[in-house]
Amino acid sequence: MPLRPARCYTHQDKPPYTRREYIHGIPPPKITKFVMGNVYVEPEVILKLVAIERGVVRHNALEAARIMSHKYLASTIGDQNYMLVIKVYPHHVLRENKMMAFAGADRLQDGMRLAFGKPIGTAARVEPGTEIVEVRTFTKFVDQAKEALRRAASKLSVRTRIIVREARRK
Repeated sequence: MPLRPARCYTHQDKPPYTRREYIHGIPPPKITKFVMGNVYVEPEVILKLVAIERGVVRHNALEAARIMSHKYLASTIGDQNYMLVIKVYPHHVLRENKMMAFAGADRLQDGMRLAFGKPIGTAARVEPGTEIVEVRTFTKFVDQAKEALRRAASKLSVRTRIIVREARRK
């Protein structure tokens, strides 16, 4: 069964559902790597993708944003000139009350009776000001890093902005 659209989960006012020791059958998050590029880079500039609204970002959206930005940065400025970090982790477990959709299904299911739902994935809860993605690079690559973060933001379900600041020198 395909995933529901992100608008079904983006704005949730319910408390987060995170106690994994009591929940069985949670699929693992699709996001595999949280740090990419050159981890030993001495950055001159740090760019951050920051949420400007409250919402929920699913694990597959985080993975899509990671792939898009990493691929763009690797092809334009090279792997040794940046470090890309995904700053949020999908702790919140998403549930869905799956309904059957075929002829005669109304005789086989209970509708909304006991509609707690089964785990279908995980998501990260973000508040305004939460850093989602960070890119550390050199001053001459700021425009490429901004474009990579813009592409990553297009995959996320919350509105974001890009913040640029200079890195502190030791």
